Amino acid sequence: MALRRFWIEPQSLSGEQVHIDGDLFHHIRDVCRFGEGDHFEVLPGDGKAYLAQITKMNKRDLLAQVKEDRVIEPLKKPWIHLALSVPRYPKVDFILEKSVELGVHTVSLFVSDHSFPRELKDVSESRMARFEKINRAAAQQSGRGELMHLSKPDTLENVLQAFKSRDRALGLFPYEGEAALTWQQAIRDGRKDQPEEVWLFVGSEGGFSVREVELFQQHGLQPMTMGSQILRVETACVALASVIKYEFGC
Repeated sequence: MALRRFWIEPQSLSGEQVHIDGDLFHHIRDVCRFGEGDHFEVLPGDGKAYLAQITKMNKRDLLAQVKEDRVIEPLKKPWIHLALSVPRYPKVDFILEKSVELGVHTVSLFVSDHSFPRELKDVSESRMARFEKINRAAAQQSGRGELMHLSKPDTLENVLQAFKSRDRALGLFPYEGEAALTWQQAIRDGRKDQPEEVWLFVGSEGGFSVREVELFQQHGLQPMTMGSQILRVETACVALASVIKYEFGC
């Protein structure tokens, strides 16, 4: 039987002792039904998994002793960076979970002309807290050594500026309208520069406006097609991340 893994705050691990309280403690005790003597792994985000055994448990917290640790293989380069025009929130939940599982390094959310929230203030702090919770749960399930980076929502203009400021970054702009390149051509051309990051710019349910297509082109990103079928936003994200992992072996 596979060991359960739990993400913890770095300060919860002190030397060879783990202290857990709050919601995670109640999950371990009441949901997982763990007690003294049981083993699990903890992930503090330092690239290692620590095998711990519960030595003391009471009504509010528990103490566990670290027995051994192992290094978790880091994500290979090129890192996948998903820049996502925010769709309806249940779709964001799904995309974040699958992005973690597929080894996406970073997700940058942005608002655009046709995104579900049109203004940055429309994405609440409580919504971002939910996104982070999904991020942690998916990392815990998949056994990642580091959390996927999730940025606060920004404008498309600022996200494109951030992309342009990166060295050796390949940008891919899938578009359901008229496209100059196939995805195979775009990746083949981009491989020549041996990128360290691959940025995937995906639109929300309404796609990108003509103005935004021109903005992408001004930043050196030509529209590319994913084929004759129009993909839903969540399908496009999973398909693109999978293609990049296959093509670059990351």
